[in-house]
Amino acid sequence: MEKIESLQDFYSRKFEWIPENLGRDIGHVNVFRLPHPATKPVPYRRRDFFKITLCRGSSRIHYADKVFSFEKQALVFSNPFIPYKWEHVDDDLSGFYVVFDAIFFNLFGNLIQYEVFQPTGTHVFELDDSQFEYLCGVFEKIETELNSEYIHKYDAIRNQIYELIHYAMKTRPSSRIEKLPINASQRIYWLFLELLERQFPIDENHTEIKLRTASDFALQLNVHVNHLNRAVKEAGGKTTSQLIAERLLQESKIMLKQSKWNISEIAYSLGFKEVTHFNNFFKKHTLLSPTKFRNN
Repeated sequence: MEKIESLQDFYSRKFEWIPENLGRDIGHVNVFRLPHPATKPVPYRRRDFFKITLCRGSSRIHYADKVFSFEKQALVFSNPFIPYKWEHVDDDLSGFYVVFDAIFFNLFGNLIQYEVFQPTGTHVFELDDSQFEYLCGVFEKIETELNSEYIHKYDAIRNQIYELIHYAMKTRPSSRIEKLPINASQRIYWLFLELLERQFPIDENHTEIKLRTASDFALQLNVHVNHLNRAVKEAGGKTTSQLIAERLLQESKIMLKQSKWNISEIAYSLGFKEVTHFNNFFKKHTLLSPTKFRNN
């Protein structure tokens, strides 16, 4: 698999310099304006940081196993769980993006609770002109705060990032999220998702997943498996097994397309004891064998 890009790698690649404040205990955040000077093409890969981009100009985004295109303007959310690559079709680009690490929000909220940062959530939001102009104002506030001497400026920046998250989610409201209170079931659901995501990506340093069934997750969370299943179904609308299977399928597609591992290595890394079980699983969900999917 491709090496995961760190914030240090990002700064070296984009700007050939590294900020002195990188690696602080309070985390890192920065904002940039588009376009950038021309740089080398960026490989399809994971990053170990979050990124929110407001872009005007035709673009194509390779996001996990999907491709999203927009002709005019969009707000795009990227996270450490899913690899991606941007292709700017239009040379005339404008906009902003903000990058930040998980530490920056430590003790200030759980980002994975928001659909825009969940692997199966919505990550690309097309905008009209008025929406784009409003969000430009939010990014400008982040830029102003970042350059200020205000002692609580990072709290203010977190508020603006939350504004971006909630603005996007309000454009496509989820009736499920609106109706559910923040209760014990949702907390268990978020903890389950976090445990699920921590198992990825599969690479040379992390060669196989350990939690494969609802019982595995229940044991780790110290709850009865029936309680876990009820909480996940209530908060997420899908069964625990469905969510595990969807995530395994997504990871298998990524590995088939982006890694040089053979089918057996991929199957075993994802917890399948027999390659035939993996082949059957993959074909059931895609109607293609892993080999045909890889070669398409």
